[in-house]
Amino acid sequence: MAAEATTPFRQVRADFDDETVVVYQAYPREIAEPAVSAQRFVAPFSLTRMTWIKPSFLWMMYRCGWATKPGQERVLAVRITRSGFEDALRQSCLSHFDAALHPDHETWQRRLASSPVRIQWDPERDRALDPLPWRSLQVGLGAGVVPDYVDRWTVSIEDVTPRVKRLRDLPARELTDLRVERPYPLPPEVAATVGAADGPT
Repeated sequence: MAAEATTPFRQVRADFDDETVVVYQAYPREIAEPAVSAQRFVAPFSLTRMTWIKPSFLWMMYRCGWATKPGQERVLAVRITRSGFEDALRQSCLSHFDAALHPDHETWQRRLASSPVRIQWDPERDRALDPLPWRSLQVGLGAGVVPDYVDRWTVSIEDVTPRVKRLRDLPARELTDLRVERPYPLPPEVAATVGAADGPT
């Protein structure tokens, strides 16, 4: 109950240091293995399709079914620069109209049409992958910024699938080997762009 009372409804939480932040993606072996080997995304990874990055490990586990869903059998922890991450958010637009952020539907549509990055806020997940009352950030990188993600922002790529499989077999209450995700200090103008909230749920 204490967490529900203090956790903002929309808050970016991530594993980060002074220079970098970790985001997660899940791919088939054909994409994951060359990426880990090259330490950057290479063919057959597509530079022209939208690619979604997720700072929340547990939301990624929900999305990929602990690395069991077809085409998502390999989970990658991609460490990218904080400057790149924030640049992507600065160029973003919510994937749905929000009257609290947009003066009218037409303004949102114009922003949506010109923005290369999509933002979604989906229910965060607990260790059992059940929904929580606050949201988790999902970032869709369009073709206009994917080359930056690949060539400029990515610092390292780690295949965390072995750890995912080990954690998958544990009861939810025993999932202690999780990377710490802390509230990420977004610049105020970036927080406003993505609709990150300061108040509790």
